[in-house]
Amino acid sequence: GPRRRGPSCGDFSADFVFGEVEAGGEDAWTTALRQLRGKKAATTLDEKIEKVRQERKLQEREAKQAKVKDEDAEAEDDQTKKKECEDCSRDEEDVESEYSLDDESIFTKADKLRVKEKRRSKKGEAEAESFFEDASQYDDNLSFQDMNLSRPLLKAITALGFKQPTPIQKACIPVGLLGKDICACAATGTGKTAAFILPVLERLIYKPRQAPITRVLVLVPTRELGIQVHSVTKQLAQFSSVTTSLAVGGLDVKTQEAALRSGPDILIATPGRLIDHLHNCPSFHLSSVEVLILDEADRMLDEYFEEQMKEIIRLCSHHRQTMLFSATMTEEVKDLASVSLKNPVRIFVNSNTDVAPFLRQEFIRIRPNREGDREAIVTALLTRTFQDHVMLFTQTKKQAHRMHILLGLMGLRVGELHGNLSQTQRLESLRRFKDEQIDILVATDVAARGLDIEGVKTVINFTMPNTIKHYVHRVGRTARAGKAGRSVSLVGEEERKMLKDIVKTAKTAVKARILPQDVILKFREKIENLEKDIYAVLCLEREEREMQQSEAQINKAKKQLETGKKEAGSEGLERSWFQTREERKKEKLAKALQEFDLALRGKKKRKKFVQDTQKKAQMTPEERSQFEILKSQMYAERLAKRNRRAKRARALPEEEPAAAPAGPKKKKKLSVFDEELTNTSRKALKQYRAGPSFEDRKRLGIAQRRKGGNFKSKSRY
Repeated sequence: GPRRRGPSCGDFSADFVFGEVEAGGEDAWTTALRQLRGKKAATTLDEKIEKVRQERKLQEREAKQAKVKDEDAEAEDDQTKKKECEDCSRDEEDVESEYSLDDESIFTKADKLRVKEKRRSKKGEAEAESFFEDASQYDDNLSFQDMNLSRPLLKAITALGFKQPTPIQKACIPVGLLGKDICACAATGTGKTAAFILPVLERLIYKPRQAPITRVLVLVPTRELGIQVHSVTKQLAQFSSVTTSLAVGGLDVKTQEAALRSGPDILIATPGRLIDHLHNCPSFHLSSVEVLILDEADRMLDEYFEEQMKEIIRLCSHHRQTMLFSATMTEEVKDLASVSLKNPVRIFVNSNTDVAPFLRQEFIRIRPNREGDREAIVTALLTRTFQDHVMLFTQTKKQAHRMHILLGLMGLRVGELHGNLSQTQRLESLRRFKDEQIDILVATDVAARGLDIEGVKTVINFTMPNTIKHYVHRVGRTARAGKAGRSVSLVGEEERKMLKDIVKTAKTAVKARILPQDVILKFREKIENLEKDIYAVLCLEREEREMQQSEAQINKAKKQLETGKKEAGSEGLERSWFQTREERKKEKLAKALQEFDLALRGKKKRKKFVQDTQKKAQMTPEERSQFEILKSQMYAERLAKRNRRAKRARALPEEEPAAAPAGPKKKKKLSVFDEELTNTSRKALKQYRAGPSFEDRKRLGIAQRRKGGNFKSKSRY
């Protein structure tokens, strides 16, 4: 049926769609997938799930037939034929066959919704902090024509269907055109990419290059975001001679090296792959970079990227314009800004914790003894209420994979996106979700940053994310560009503090969703019945992985025998990196990047839980939920630990702390040594001249005897 559109916003064209610019007949996503051709797995996970489902159905059918045979031998033949015909003719009955007529009640029962009341905030709460030179105020009547942009850019803007610039674009583009350093913060889905690409393109068009050198570097945290930014840049530069290139992990290294040698004007890269090229591609360097842009800057300075960012900034030209963009702003970003930016301009169009204006936020409370219901609740939501255009976020890669298998066995069209997948699988999942071949995308926080996927109606959080800032990024995948969207988050007892903070800052009413208890129990029972099938799919995956490893070893041995060891050795030269393996390992340990850092604050309860779960082959639903929450809590603890550390000295002055209340100051107690040294009273001087008293000499004698010394007065000469 026709799609329902959310409330339209004046800043956006209602019929605008992010199209793809054709370069040699291919868009950015197709080009990336073409590079990865030939790296596919033998069978996809969906094929394995389908195989297990068919086996289960066959077993159920055989069991049913055996039962009917005992009751009535004649009726059995007719029933079998009828069933076989139905299976061949209708594929759509797969989903319906999961549920019997008795289960119809679970689909007809409606969820209850009630508004969560806001609590009154206490007086004296922290106000918005001041930060650098402020340029958050902008001319609201400013249009693209008023910004003095070149004709090729205005033509591209018209072709893309942009009518009015968004607030972040109105604030950033004029400042960016002046060549000033920018530190900008705006809600997700408000057009930050165009806000930094347009001034850059204007600069490149106005002052064409004299030699083939890279003049603009755009750094992004994830590969998928890199491909997206590259796509938007190509669209905006389509009527100019500006060249762009993409250097992200997972894609072919040799193709990227060839593109870098030609010296593209704009390079969009992820930190790891960029450093790889800097150390292994002799003709490529960053000394000619005029503009450095950090998109999603706070994620770039997260635990994984800090050292890499320092290395890139060290290798960049000192005479450059730098722009930092993010939906949230952290202490680490301020530290980087103070070191790498010169007289920066602060542009905060939205608060750090503002969500999209047309987002409807809902929360489902998980009772203390019902943590194991999370999977059942999510499955109920996806089969009964939110059946398409849904993104489901989990805390761990393992849980995301399990949810993909579980929902697939339920008959839903699902895909997954996380760090354990190959680049081919990641791009394929995104492409299928965008093309509406799958209805649900299960993802970790790798998909929570900057990705613009059209038509995401609902975001579901399996557990609450690490911090409110992570929550803002996750729910920012829906309600983008002035459209409506919904987020549903499952909140346990240990996560309620974050919920209170979200309710406090929400601009619109926050709803509490309540699912009927019998519906949850019914779905939990279904999941328990599917555990054998989940295990079967995991076994098939393991077998295939082992087969692939064996094949790879055989092929390697064959190649060595055919070409000879010397030639094989010359082909496989190791690529250099700015850190040694030991340094990288130490950094990971220091940052506590393991799944669980057992030494962290020595929590006995946590240590025992981890040891117990490691012993078990299969975890219960409660333990799986606890595992997810624990991961999130540990991140929050590491963050709090970092925040407690003494702040670094900055070139720019820190914000003034609030003045202490006036009152009588307590006199600091001096040590005995300080007291004797600074006491200049008449009594003290008289005592000093007379020498030590009898009591003092007695005390000194006892001390000497304890040490084994001899208390005899010694002559000075």
